[in-house]
Formats: sequence, C-alpha cells, structure tokens
Amino acid sequence: MSPIAYTATIIAVAVVLFVWNKLPVVFVAMLTALALWASGVLTIGQALGGFGDPAVIFIASLFVVSSGLEVTGVTAWAGQLLIRGAGEESRARLLILTMVLVSLLTALISVNGAVAALLPVLVVIAVRLKRNSSQLLMPLVFAAHAGSMLALTGTPVNVLVSEAGQDAGVGGFGFFEFALVGVPLLAGTMAIIVLFGKQLLPERNGATMPADFSRHAKTLVEQYGLASGIYQLRVRASSPFVGTAASAVDLSTHPGLQLVAIQEGETAGPLRRPNVGEGDHFLVRGDAETAAAFATRMHLAFRDEQTDGQGEGTLFNRSSGLAEVVIPPRSGLIGQSVFPGMVTESGDLIILAVQRASAEIAAANATKDKGGIVLQAGDTMLLQGTWKALDVHLDDPDVLVVNSPELVRRQAVPLGPGARQAIVILLAMVLLLATGVVPPAVAGLLAAGAIILSGIMSVEQAYRAVGWTTVILVGAMMPLSTAMVQTGAAKLMAEHLVNFVGDAGPIALLAGLFVLTAIMGQLISNTATALIVIPIGVAAATAMGISPRPVLMSTAVAAAGAFLTPIATPTNLMVMGPGGYAFSDYWKLGLPLLLWFFVVSVFLVPLIWRF
Repeated sequence: MSPIAYTATIIAVAVVLFVWNKLPVVFVAMLTALALWASGVLTIGQALGGFGDPAVIFIASLFVVSSGLEVTGVTAWAGQLLIRGAGEESRARLLILTMVLVSLLTALISVNGAVAALLPVLVVIAVRLKRNSSQLLMPLVFAAHAGSMLALTGTPVNVLVSEAGQDAGVGGFGFFEFALVGVPLLAGTMAIIVLFGKQLLPERNGATMPADFSRHAKTLVEQYGLASGIYQLRVRASSPFVGTAASAVDLSTHPGLQLVAIQEGETAGPLRRPNVGEGDHFLVRGDAETAAAFATRMHLAFRDEQTDGQGEGTLFNRSSGLAEVVIPPRSGLIGQSVFPGMVTESGDLIILAVQRASAEIAAANATKDKGGIVLQAGDTMLLQGTWKALDVHLDDPDVLVVNSPELVRRQAVPLGPGARQAIVILLAMVLLLATGVVPPAVAGLLAAGAIILSGIMSVEQAYRAVGWTTVILVGAMMPLSTAMVQTGAAKLMAEHLVNFVGDAGPIALLAGLFVLTAIMGQLISNTATALIVIPIGVAAATAMGISPRPVLMSTAVAAAGAFLTPIATPTNLMVMGPGGYAFSDYWKLGLPLLLWFFVVSVFLVPLIWRF
C-alpha cells in the first residue's frame, strides 16, 4: 500500500478503537504512533517526536502552575467567588459565569492555559455543590474554544490567518478584530449549552473525584467538642507573662480555664523558645466571660478581635490547620500516655483531644498530673499545627491519617500561604503569553520553575502534579499531523474539495473549506489543519477573484470548532478523566455547536468581511 493508504487505515482503526472505548486511550494513542513507524510512514524519531514538542512541554508545565494555584488556595478562592456570584441553586448562572471567565482568560493566555487554570476550580465547585463534573467540564472547554476567537492571542491559528492576510496583500487582522465573530460565537455557544447541555451531557463524575472538605474544620471541632470555648490570646508587651518560662505558666488560679498550648507568634506552631515573648499566643479553653476577664487582667488580646470562641476559626486558618489520626494495630504509640495540650515528639504539633470509640475522653480527667491517656489501638487524636508541620510529620507508620492535610488545605483555605506569589507568577506568565516575548513553552517552564523556586511546591510535588495521561496522549497523537502532511494525504483531500466546490460560488467555497477544516480538526491539530487549508483557500479566492479575508476568517472559525472528539485538542483530553467522559460523549453536545460555528463561518463572516 502507499503511504497515504497506510495513513488513512491507521486513522480509521484508531478512531474505531477510540469509539469502542474498551482499551485505555493512552494505549490506543501509543499504538497509533508505533503503527505509523511500523508501516514506514514515519521514522522512529518522527513517530515519537511528539513527546518533545513544545506544545507538550507547555501543557506539562501548565499542570504544575495549575497545581500551585490549587495548593495555595487560589483556586478555592476563585471557586468561592464563582459560587457566591452564581448561587448554589442556579445551574444557568454558574455556567454563564464560568464560560464568560474562561473565554476572557482564553483570549489572553490561550485555550490550554485557561482550561488548565480553571479545571481544578470547577472540580472543587462540582464537589462542593454536589453536581456531576460531567455537566460542568465540557462546557468549560467548549466555551474556551469559542473564547479563542475574541482576540489575536486566543489561538495560534489566529496569528496564522493574520500573517496569511498580510502575505496576500490584503492586510492582517487587528488584535480585537476577531471579536466581531468571536462575540456571536461565544453567545451562541453559551445559549446552546445553557438550554440543551443538561440533556446532551452525561450525568457522571470522574473516577478520582475528591471529597468535599469545605466544612472539614467545623466537622472536626464539633466531633471533638471544640466548637466553642477555644480562644487564642495574644501576649501584649505589657503582659506579666513576657519573659516568663513557658513551663512556669500556670492557669490553676483561674478556675474555668485550661491552657491548651502556647504558640509562637511568628509561626503559629508550638513555642520552641524557653520564655514567652510579646506576640506569642495562649490557646485556652473555657467559657467566654472567664476568658475575657483573664485577658483583661493579664494584658492579653483576643487575636484579630475575635471573641466568639469558634473553634474552627481559631484552630483552622491560613497559618495552621487540623488533622485527625487513628492509632492502628501494632503501632509503636500503643501504651504511651498523652494528654490534651501535649506537644508531640517533633515539637511541631499539639494534641488537642483524644477519642475512644467515638467518645471524647474528658480533658479534665486526662491531664498530665493525672497520668494522661494511655493510647489503645483504634483511638483517634486531633492534632493542630502549621500546615507545613502537618504535611511533614504525619508521614509516620505509627498513625493513619484520616484525611490528607494537603487535600483539606487546597479546598478549605482560600488564599493560603504562597497565594500572592502564585498569583504574581500566573500574571507574569499571562503577560509573557500575551506579549509573545518568549514562546509559550518557555513561558510555561519559567512559571513552573518559579512555583518550585518560591517554595510553593517541591520538585516531587511538581512531578505528581503533571497529568501524565494527558501528556502522553497529546505526545503520541501529534505524529498523526506529521503523517498527514508528509504523505500528502491532507493536501490531496483539500485540493479535491476546492476543485469540487470552486465553481459553485464563494459561499459554497466557504462551506466546503469549513467542512474540510472541521473534519480534519477532529483528528489532527487545528494548527496543522490551518497550515494545510490556508494556502489552498487563499489560492482559490484569488482564482475566483474574491478577497481572501473572509476565507481566512472562515478558516479560523472552522479550526476553533474542535468539538466532536476528545483527541481534537489537548483541552478536550484534559477534561476526559475528571469529567468521566467516554469518546462518544463529545459529539452529542459538540454537533449543535459545530452547526452554529458553520452558520457564523459561512453566512455571518461574509457580511463583515466582504468578498
């Protein structure tokens, strides 16, 4: 067989296997790349060259940046804003706000960057509002495709058609000139999704959806009897406690109050210095009147002027958090004595309470003087400390962590430590992408490196943050574009189509080019598709004596309509796992959207840019 025949056969088999959905999509993608090499269509370097493509590196780096935003609570904050603006009941308002936000972001930093930034936000919202992620994630991606037509920087295809206009002598397109069709495309996309999305999208969740930890702190403090009566008192300069040895602090002369812990003012962790200093905190337990009288007498201040004693606010905040651990069988802690207020061996965590058989052991009966609590298998302890201390010291075989502090912090602590740095890094990356000072892959790598160097994430955490399934899928499918171009299969298809519709008039030419671009764009990169179709469209327009400008803009709209398959764009693949989508789910919502793009491309474009 000829190389063209081999390529067509491999594409057909790959599509059938993707639709069949019985083999892992990564496996099918790798088979496709290897088949192109085994058939002699591509060399081994070309067949595996997609893994070194700048676009693949850019996508991998975006996962790190996105995870940095999630770790620092930026995504939780954005999710809270979206929920607050949309309300917890209005599906339509939530979808509209989400699609407007992603489209505006896409116009500045590309489809890949916008979707990668907002994907974890939508997952958190789906968990918090108990909605199926499949109802939110595909609208996110499809609105991003429409938003890519709002500005020149929305997609590489826009840059290509603008440069092609200049080369053809008819002038390029202005930065926001694309919005003349981008706004109608986005408006129609939003209307179709809001009106028909619920019926056309499946009701599923991804296999790895996280639990909802938005109210985790409140649940813990209520379960352990700490919902009220916990106060954090700041030591003022005039307090008699300044300079006192921490071991000498005694509240026995203040009936009704119990000293839980002394915390360093700088870190909110257990006090490591021998003496109490200005700005340190006393964590006390008791009734409000007694605590207020004690604070007045000893020149202490309620931190942040909060005197309600609500445990979740005092114990769980940007600086410190809570963790619940279970004593497993054969633990080295069995038989050891502990007591509420005790600092762990590491010196970084405080034991706040202990439960046995889901019942709290009264703190008054378990003090250090009374021998404390002898731990047994199955006991649970509530620990408090800085987020860093919780991350580092709970990786211990002697305890089982009920819920990962890292996962809890990502959802429940908006704008936590490092949030400002993460936002600055994101804005810097957006600026680099919008100005084009460096290639997108370089901008992504610089941002990912800054996330690591700023201490937001470690190198190991960055490795875990990368969605390797998506990276492998994109890298393995990229050689398909090379094969289509190298064998001449794509050019042959395009020339035959133009010859077929060329005599039927300019509208028929736009329709034919749209169909060709849309079909190819579901199988190969829309950038590669545009590179093949653009020169043929310009030549056909010149031969027909019409302006190439409407042909170029129509091609850009068609290239953006990558809705029918998950392999059409990297972002379609990004949401496949978190949304629990099958291959066949995409065309159900994608087909009506593609028809709307066809109407805009064939009938609206010539009204704006005349033949």
